[in-house]
Amino acid sequence: MFARFAQSWSLIKASASVLRSDKELLLFPLLSAIASMVVAASFIVPAVLGGAVTTLGDGGHVSPTLYLGLFAFYVVQYFVIIFFNTALVGAAMIRLRGGDPTVADGFRIALSKLPAILGYAVISATVGVLLRALQERAGFIGRYVVGLIGLAWTVASFLVVPVLANHDVGPIDAVKRSAELLKKTWGENLIGNTGIGLVFGFIVFATVLVGGGLIVLAATTKTVALIVAAALLVGVAVLMLVLVQAALQGIYSAALYRYAAEGDAGSAFQSALVADAFRVKA
Repeated sequence: MFARFAQSWSLIKASASVLRSDKELLLFPLLSAIASMVVAASFIVPAVLGGAVTTLGDGGHVSPTLYLGLFAFYVVQYFVIIFFNTALVGAAMIRLRGGDPTVADGFRIALSKLPAILGYAVISATVGVLLRALQERAGFIGRYVVGLIGLAWTVASFLVVPVLANHDVGPIDAVKRSAELLKKTWGENLIGNTGIGLVFGFIVFATVLVGGGLIVLAATTKTVALIVAAALLVGVAVLMLVLVQAALQGIYSAALYRYAAEGDAGSAFQSALVADAFRVKA
C-alpha cells in the first residue's frame, strides 16, 4: 500500500514538473471556472426568481419540471468542464510526446471533439440526475450505496477525457475504453487523485487559516483598504491553488492514460518508476 502511494506521489511530482514547463496550462482551468460560474448563474438566478429554491427549502420534492431543468444545467455545465479539460489534456499530451504546446493547440483539439464532448456531457448529466433522484428517494443506507455508485462512476470514467482527446471515438466507446484502462490504473487513479486532493486541501486550509489571521490583524487597524487588500490576497492565493490542482489532475490523467495505452508516459516521467506503477498483476 505504501509502495503504491509512493509511486503515485512520484507521478504527481512529475506532473508538477510538466506544469512548470507549461504554465499556460493554468489558463484552461481558469477559463473553465469562469464559464462554469456564468452557466451556474444563468440557471440559478431564474430558479431563485421562479421560486424553485424556496420550494425545495420548504421540504418539497423535486418535480419532473425541476428535474428537466437540472438535467439541462448538468448538460451545459458538464459540456463546459469537459471541453476545457479536453483542451488541457490535449495540450499536456503534446508536452508528454516531446512537443511544445500552446493554448491554441489545446483549443484546436477540444474543438475537433465537440460532438463527442457533447455526447459525453449528456451521458454524465443522465448519470448525475439519476443518482440525484435515487438519493432523494433512498434512506440512509440507500444514500450510502448511491454514493458508492457515484464514486465507481467517477473512477471508471476518469480516463474518458484523455481517450476523447487522443482518439476519434464516440462517448460510449470512450467510457468503455476508460473502464478497460481502469484495470491498469485503478491504484494510481484512486491514490493519485486522492493524494492531490488531500495535499491541496491541506494547503488551502492552511492558507485560509493564515489569511484569516491576516484579515483579523488588518481589522484591528480599522483601515478598510488594508482589510480589503488582505481579503483579496487570500482570495487570489486560494484561486491559484485551485487552478494548480485542476491543472495537475489533468496532466496526471494524461500521463496515466498515455502509459496505460501506449506504454510510455513521456520524458518527464521516469520510465522505471512508471513501469513499476503499472505492472500488471499475475
